[in-house]
Amino acid sequence: MQVKRLVKYSWENLSRRRFDWKHGAEARKILCNIEQKHGKTDPTHLRLADAYACDVFGDMCYAPWLRVYAAFSQTFKEGWIPDNYYGWVVVPKMKGMYGKIAQLKPLSGLLFHDEVFPDLGYYVNGIFFSADHVAIPDSKVSESVFATTETIAFKLDHSSQGRGVFFMDRVNFDVERVKQLGNGVLQRFIVQHKLFGQFASKAVATVRLTTVVDDAGDISLRAGYLRLGRAADALIRPDSEICVPVDLASGQLFREGYSSDWIGVDAHPDSKTRFEGVTLPAFADCVRKVIELHAKMPYARCVGWDVTVDVDEKVIVMEWNAEHNDVKLSEATQGPCFSDLKWEKLKLSAISI
Repeated sequence: MQVKRLVKYSWENLSRRRFDWKHGAEARKILCNIEQKHGKTDPTHLRLADAYACDVFGDMCYAPWLRVYAAFSQTFKEGWIPDNYYGWVVVPKMKGMYGKIAQLKPLSGLLFHDEVFPDLGYYVNGIFFSADHVAIPDSKVSESVFATTETIAFKLDHSSQGRGVFFMDRVNFDVERVKQLGNGVLQRFIVQHKLFGQFASKAVATVRLTTVVDDAGDISLRAGYLRLGRAADALIRPDSEICVPVDLASGQLFREGYSSDWIGVDAHPDSKTRFEGVTLPAFADCVRKVIELHAKMPYARCVGWDVTVDVDEKVIVMEWNAEHNDVKLSEATQGPCFSDLKWEKLKLSAISI
C-alpha cells in the first residue's frame, strides 16, 4: 500500500511539473512577443507578479502568467488568476468529474433540453439516435439528419479547438464512416449572422462567454470575447484565430482584438473590417441564455460557452466547455474577473505517503 501511495504521489508530482512547465514556456513566449511590440515591462510590475505568485498562490510556478498579465496591462492588479493555477487547482476543486461531462457531446440535449443546441442526431456506442434520443436504423439516418439541411458537422466526443470535427453533406454522408470515427453529435450547418460575415471568417464566428456559480449559488457572466477565424480556415483554429474582447454590459467590441501571439490588431487581418464601434447581435439574449443553461448544470461552477447568432438572429450554442476553459486572455483584457470568488484560497488535498 505504501508503494502504491508513493507511485501515485510521484506520478502526480511529475504530471504537475510537466503541466506547469508547459504553461511557463507558453507564457514566457507570449511575454517576449508583448515586449518586442511594446518594450520592456516595468520591473516593479514584474516583481509584484513574482511576489504575488509566492505569497498568495504559494509557488513561483504561477508567476509567468501573472507577468504576462502585467506586461499586457502595463500595471499589476491583485486578484488575477494564473491560468495554470486555474487548470491545476480551480478546475478540480470547482468542477471535479462534473466538468468532464461537457466532453460527451450527445449529453447536451439530455442535460439542457433546449433547442439552442443545433443537434440533429447522435451516434453512441453502436446506435444512431435522433435529436429526441430515439434509436434510428442505419438505413434511415441520412433521411433523418438531412431532413432540413444539406450540410452537417459531426463532432466527436472530446473534440475541441477544431480537432475531431468533420463536415459532411447529403451526397458524401456515409453511415459506416461515422461509425469508424466514433461517438459524437451530428449538428446542422449554421448560417451565421451577416455581421459576423463582414469579418471574412469562413468559419462560424463564436462568442466565448464565461459564467460562474458563486458560493451562494448565484450565476453571473464574468468575461466574453468574439472568436474569429481567418479567410482560409473552415474552422476557427487556436493558432490563427483573432479574439476581440466584448463589453459585458453593451455587447460592443473593444477597439483591439488579439492574435494567438497576443499582438493587438484593430481590424480583421483579411477583411480589414475594424472592431471599434461594432455591437454584437442579440448579445443580451446570448447572455440570458447561457445563464439559464448554467442554472440547469450548476455543479461545474465555471463554464465557457461558445455561442453564435444565426442569420435569423437566433441564439445558437455551439459547445460548452466545463473543464479547463481559457481564462488567461479574459484575465489580461477584462480582469481580474474572479477576484470576489476567493479562488486563491483553494488548496489541493495533499497525498499522504
